[in-house]
Amino acid sequence: MALVTQSKKACTVNPLKMSQPIGGALAFMGVAGCMPVLHGSQGCTSFGLVLFVRHFREAIPLQTTAMNEVATILGGLDNIEQSILNIVKRANPQVIGICSTGVTETKGDDVDGYLKLFRKRHPELADLGIVYVSTPDFKDAFQDGFAKAVTKLVEEFVPRYETPPQKAPQKVNVLAGCHLTPGDIDELRDVIECFGLQPIFLPDLSGSLDGHIPEDFTPTTLGGVSRADIGEMGKAGWTLAIGEQMRDAAVALEARAGVPFALFDRLTGLAANDAFVSFLSKISGRPAPLKLRRQRGQLVDAMLDGHFHFGAKRIAIGAEPDLLWSVGSFLREMGAEIVAAVTTTSSPLLAKFPSNEVLIGDLEDLEQRAGDADLLITHAHGRQAAERLGAPLYRLGLPTFDRLGAAHEVTVGYRGSRNLIFAIGNIFIAQAHEPNPESWRQTFASDGHTDLTTPGPQLVQIEPVA
Repeated sequence: MALVTQSKKACTVNPLKMSQPIGGALAFMGVAGCMPVLHGSQGCTSFGLVLFVRHFREAIPLQTTAMNEVATILGGLDNIEQSILNIVKRANPQVIGICSTGVTETKGDDVDGYLKLFRKRHPELADLGIVYVSTPDFKDAFQDGFAKAVTKLVEEFVPRYETPPQKAPQKVNVLAGCHLTPGDIDELRDVIECFGLQPIFLPDLSGSLDGHIPEDFTPTTLGGVSRADIGEMGKAGWTLAIGEQMRDAAVALEARAGVPFALFDRLTGLAANDAFVSFLSKISGRPAPLKLRRQRGQLVDAMLDGHFHFGAKRIAIGAEPDLLWSVGSFLREMGAEIVAAVTTTSSPLLAKFPSNEVLIGDLEDLEQRAGDADLLITHAHGRQAAERLGAPLYRLGLPTFDRLGAAHEVTVGYRGSRNLIFAIGNIFIAQAHEPNPESWRQTFASDGHTDLTTPGPQLVQIEPVA
């Protein structure tokens, strides 16, 4: 059990968290033919656009209502109307996802009312899907905005049935949290399809941000789950919610269509994946295929090989709550000690986290608590803290802009868990073989060489990778 505390500093130093609006925008990017829009100033959208482009290294569809000082004071109806009309004319999207920002939330724009007026003024656009989600960036964090957007997609596009519809037992809904990469979603799709099941992912970033090159340019998202597929989610036999953040969306789907759900708070580690595979076997009526049994054996072997290097290692982690829980719990099972845990927003999982304290704070807080850590785990903004601490950094989460392949990292399933052991274990092995300048100086002095300035053996210090 962990004590959950909140940082009381007057300002944030070296921020860990990202805002709700870009979390909501990322969720909309997993919908086919969608154009995410931030209802706010151009600068808010530019920041999110740069962040996503640097992380995914892809063309990112993201538009703005371009609120200025006058429009903010008088209200954003005209800006929203003109933005939608311009987007329809130039991009012809199937869905427009609108996320509010701090400036419009502070003003108190009634966007739901604006959209009702828009529908009356433009009946020719009755078939256009428009989803609005309130995501003020002066509260909560990236994970919250993502979760709210997924819930709103369910509420907008899944019909409400008076009586539960005829179910298709082979179909399962998968509500994928923001801690899952496009590579993670591809891995989960492979696992689920092994049991003869047909998954519908919401959102499906593996179809839109997996790095594929389309035959023709499109100004909207390149792929993802279609609006029609979202409408069919009410006919699935089960909903699999991956991450605590997806609980509200799963509850909303159950309320609208009577689809039962099972929530898996993490899919990293042996026991977590055993539970997931057992559940898939139960609902499909099929035994676990040989492919997965072999992968499980490989994970067990990797755990045996790696536990020598993880035992008693001191690790500091800064991440969104579901990612913190998923990776941190697995590392603790491998024998490591979590000496510092910092996250961005509240979650029911934090109190159960395997450390003494979980702080809702920033990367400065993580750095102050990680002075004797053997490894720092966070996104790319933690690289300066790792350099100052002299500790290696394992980049995990969004944004990771100084390494290739962030969207294809896999940490779920038997294979992803195995690969995580190898990646972090190799860091520990490399760290053990690096020269230690202080121990060398002590050894050299003990041999009678008291004057360390005289010519003699020269130490070449290898700087830790930032």
